[in-house]
Amino acid sequence: MIQTQSLNSKVQTFAQFMQAALYDPDHGYYTSGLIKLGQQGDFATAPEISPLFSQCLARQCQQILTQLDGGDILEIGAGSGVMASDILLNLEINDSLPAHYYIYDVSTVLRQRQQQLLQQRCPHIIDRVVWLNDLAKLNFSGVILANEVLDAMPVHIFTLDQQGIQEVYVRSEANKLTTFADLPSSPGLSDHIAKIVSRYQLSRPYTSEINLNISPWLQQLNHCLKRGVILLVDYGFPGHEYYHPDRHMGTLMCHYQQQAHPDPLYMPGSQDITAHVDFTAVAEHASELGFDISGFATQANFLLSCGITDFINDIDSAAVARLQQTQQLKKLTMPHEMGELFKVLALSKGLSTELLGFQLRDIRCRLSMLS
Repeated sequence: MIQTQSLNSKVQTFAQFMQAALYDPDHGYYTSGLIKLGQQGDFATAPEISPLFSQCLARQCQQILTQLDGGDILEIGAGSGVMASDILLNLEINDSLPAHYYIYDVSTVLRQRQQQLLQQRCPHIIDRVVWLNDLAKLNFSGVILANEVLDAMPVHIFTLDQQGIQEVYVRSEANKLTTFADLPSSPGLSDHIAKIVSRYQLSRPYTSEINLNISPWLQQLNHCLKRGVILLVDYGFPGHEYYHPDRHMGTLMCHYQQQAHPDPLYMPGSQDITAHVDFTAVAEHASELGFDISGFATQANFLLSCGITDFINDIDSAAVARLQQTQQLKKLTMPHEMGELFKVLALSKGLSTELLGFQLRDIRCRLSMLS
């Protein structure tokens, strides 16, 4: 756990605090040796819940790689490596393996676990897997996958009250962390917040988040990808739902030992801190960079479009295993589980194919505040 006295300064923006709590080289949540995923960890992602999720992603990747006459896959934040192994094994069965499967992960501990798992599950094709220390020199055609990456980016928290627009800061005093509000830390941030307040006609009082990392992150991916598709899977909303009057307390959430709670100051470095994704902001930044917004769907509709039920029906398994798969299917697709809250956004570059995962229902129109 990060000790309060080890914070870089006594006063930080919340974004700076969140950056340290999650990514401090020695004690950050994602860079430490803590078990984060699965039943022994703090939360479970879709690939950890069921291979059905990764099999559907593999089918979408296969379509894209076929249209490109081959190519590579880059996975950002590969977690335990389960999704990478499931995708590779599925693509192998369908004779659609990428030339390379790149993995970029900031955690050296997770990289070691990924290497061990891939060596166990698919040693015969592990030579296609390449772990990257940075993305600067990468330039390829293919698919970029980012599952639950955007929600872990540091966010600024702002408040709107009778005093106007203020930013939330974290203060360390007497070895105790507290938050307080003051004027925004930069004119640029103040302008960004003012645009949100005006665009969505926010009422007072109101608290929410803004992610300023999206644009530079997409710029980095734009430099990496010559031609292909970026698939972003995460929980969140279009902008007009993200900044809805009923969501006046924001979306920040923390996860510790399978429990969700709203206190980001609790045991910094030992818990996950996340914020939901404003998919309208992502789409608009992507459009400014020249990407085509080629699909937006709920996770349920994306998986159903990719034929998730085929993977159950194709398996001649015992009744117990079939029951487990049915339960996994419900977890991934039911509205009260992951099916509606999680969305899939596709950004294309130099590829006009109608993507498989959005054929059942494409809700790109909802990315507009006027929808």
